[in-house]
Amino acid sequence: MKVLIIGGSGFLGTELVRQAVAAGWETAATYCSRPGSMPGASWYQLDLRVPGRIDEVLAAAAPSAVINATSGGNDWAVTADGSFRVAAAATKRGCRLVHVSSDAVFSGSRIHYDETRLPDPLTPYGAAKATAETAARLLAPAAAVARTSLIIGEGGSVHERMVHALVAGTREGVLFTDDIRCPVHIEDLASALRELAMSDQAGMFHLAGADALSRHELGVLIARRDGLDATRLPAGRRAGTPIPGALDVRLDSSATQKRLRTRLRGARGFLQAR
Repeated sequence: MKVLIIGGSGFLGTELVRQAVAAGWETAATYCSRPGSMPGASWYQLDLRVPGRIDEVLAAAAPSAVINATSGGNDWAVTADGSFRVAAAATKRGCRLVHVSSDAVFSGSRIHYDETRLPDPLTPYGAAKATAETAARLLAPAAAVARTSLIIGEGGSVHERMVHALVAGTREGVLFTDDIRCPVHIEDLASALRELAMSDQAGMFHLAGADALSRHELGVLIARRDGLDATRLPAGRRAGTPIPGALDVRLDSSATQKRLRTRLRGARGFLQAR
């Protein structure tokens, strides 16, 4: 297997590179400003805002599969336009494409979302992700588009770092009790994405954990796992604040789970106290 991981120096990308190298895959990965530190991979500088650059990288790496795990945030030129360029270039070269999307494409008005639901984003990031999904589906009909939720690792995620800082008192803020998602472990997510890369399955997939938790509930589980005092975590409600975005979005991954061997554990399972 010869794979190119777009966004290989990011949080998810680093785990994808680690697993691909460990599996004996010929692995190439991209970075924007600084190469990843994971050995065993060939690294290519890639700015998705630059027309034609992705074609150059694909020509040099010559992969059979491309996993687009880049995260450009609210930068439309990266998240939307860049994903369009990746899908077009991968299709032109006949590469298998796996595109990583987000539950941010949903408004939360339905709460429960399966793979058949169409995007109705509330934020610029969600709109960019929804546009990227459309580009991948239309330009690469054989592609797999995988939506995911909050990604949790072994201390390296944004949410885990925030929990530690709040307990230590080095950061102000609260964890919301009414902001609900379905967290997924980074190892499960990367494994599922690699499984999709090896398959010929096309369409929409949901790769989220089985447990729906508020950010505060998730924070308590993280604190307990790491031996921290969970009572020090401040709680609050996001409703009524000016913070944009959906409150309660629960990705239903049951249909996807039936199509994959990789088990997507719930946070209550993978965040057991040590």
